[in-house]
Amino acid sequence: MPTRIPTPEELKSRGNLPRHVAIIMDGNGRWAKARGVPRLLGHRAGREAVREAVRGCAALGVEVLTLYTFSTENWSRPVREVSALMSMLRESLRAEREELKANNVRLQVIGRLEDLPVPVRRAIGEAQDFLAPCTGMLLNLALSYSGRAELVDAIRRIVDERAGRRLAPGDVDDELVASYLYTAGLPDPDLLIRTSGEMRISNFMLWQLAYTELWITDTLWPDFRRRHLYQAIAEYQGRERRFGRVD
Repeated sequence: MPTRIPTPEELKSRGNLPRHVAIIMDGNGRWAKARGVPRLLGHRAGREAVREAVRGCAALGVEVLTLYTFSTENWSRPVREVSALMSMLRESLRAEREELKANNVRLQVIGRLEDLPVPVRRAIGEAQDFLAPCTGMLLNLALSYSGRAELVDAIRRIVDERAGRRLAPGDVDDELVASYLYTAGLPDPDLLIRTSGEMRISNFMLWQLAYTELWITDTLWPDFRRRHLYQAIAEYQGRERRFGRVD
């Protein structure tokens, strides 16, 4: 028998909701291939899954939803596909901002944003300005993102900003490094969801995922819906997080 998916009210009544949910949105290409359609249609079909994830997390009161949207490695894809993805991103930022505002969602973008085309950066800025009055969930998009690049950039900033001032080895601790990450000020993800069944984290939030609970589904991203999100959160609520300690 299929597992019964709890309602939002049931999930909230249980308590222990994740503050920060991160998602590796994988499977658009395989979804398209299985249907004999171009890969770009798979990417476009994934937009509804994004809406479902945002709506579902906002309804539960999740504080932060981070979506692994475009990695630094993705720049090596065919030029035509990259160009289309950037156009779709720009289009989505403009098309979805009214609904985001209706759900009181804020917007943040992390990654090497200087790599993004100027029109995309402009669309990001416009969306952030439009959503600036919002006070609810933070939608955090990882664009031109790499976990290793984030750590390299953090170290570079520490070296640059501390130049001329003596930095003793003992001054370097978890708190210092975290304060220079793209996610400075945000809680680490409590729950990581990965679609398409792949058993890896793909250079995503290497520092922040140290004690994150993982939930992996064979569902391809374009088929991901709110019921999958709620199933993941229900399983998260049933886990015991000891962070290396013993009860």
